[in-house]
Amino acid sequence: MKAIRVHQTGGPEVMRLEDIPIPTPAPGQALVKVQAVGVNFIDIYKRSGLYKTTLPFILGEEASGVVEAVGDGVSSVRPGDKVVYANILGAYAEYVAVAADKLVKIPELLDFKIAAAAMLQGMTAHYLVYSTYPLKAGETCIIHAGAGGVGLLLIQMAKMRGATVISTAGSEAKRALAKGVGANYVLPYEGFSEKIKELTGGKKVDVVYDTVGKATWEGSLDSLRVRGMMVLCGQSSGPVPAFDPQILNQKGGLFLTRPSLWQYTQTREELEWRASEVMGWAAQGQLKVHIGAEFPLAGAAEALQKLQGRETTGKVLLIP
Repeated sequence: MKAIRVHQTGGPEVMRLEDIPIPTPAPGQALVKVQAVGVNFIDIYKRSGLYKTTLPFILGEEASGVVEAVGDGVSSVRPGDKVVYANILGAYAEYVAVAADKLVKIPELLDFKIAAAAMLQGMTAHYLVYSTYPLKAGETCIIHAGAGGVGLLLIQMAKMRGATVISTAGSEAKRALAKGVGANYVLPYEGFSEKIKELTGGKKVDVVYDTVGKATWEGSLDSLRVRGMMVLCGQSSGPVPAFDPQILNQKGGLFLTRPSLWQYTQTREELEWRASEVMGWAAQGQLKVHIGAEFPLAGAAEALQKLQGRETTGKVLLIP
């Protein structure tokens, strides 16, 4: 089979399309023939070495496909099942062996592409608004990068919770996309914190969901009400600078958290809760999943370059 492997960390040049043996499922695993692969910023972080990973490795953490075979002791899935998974390394490949208890069956009404596009980023949006800072009706939030894969889903879920959504995006086309899925206001990044003070009559917002990082960090802190929460859930513009925690006191006794999906899918029950809601909403049309670009497996390096360069909207997929 073909797979994208990384033997040393670095830029796009370290990604190699290689022929390797199809894996044999170990006890407790299922072999999945991959149909669609989700491309995410975490793939860039691991390829670059920002997130440490044992070398060599196959890139990618999210895919949908068909179960081809199962290892000993597996009864939760069987050959022929349509499944999807997230947060497990090795997705940039034609086949992958995955722990069966991490697989989620795809609803009949949902195709492979939408399932792969919704899983990781959909569950990310879900834990952010349902668990990290559980939004309540009448509250106001900021969602940065509103036209991105997480952003578009996060806006929709925040609106489901009854919140007022202020989003940011880097172009008119991207702002229109964020507005189209329900954001109440969509702003350019330049001077967003001052505009938010105007929009809220000086009250500011309850929570900021920030996937951008370095470029929006200070403005995000300045946009929070007293005892508001800063949820730093990405760093597409780079890591935030080192800072003195006293700044959180000075700006109103703020709360700061840096969560990741794996912390919010610790049990099978939690995984099923989040995945079933996301997949169910997508299948029923309550959650619009925007696929912005598709690439063949051999185009994985280009896909990551466009994602990193903010040249994409919605979800980017690889189709093996």
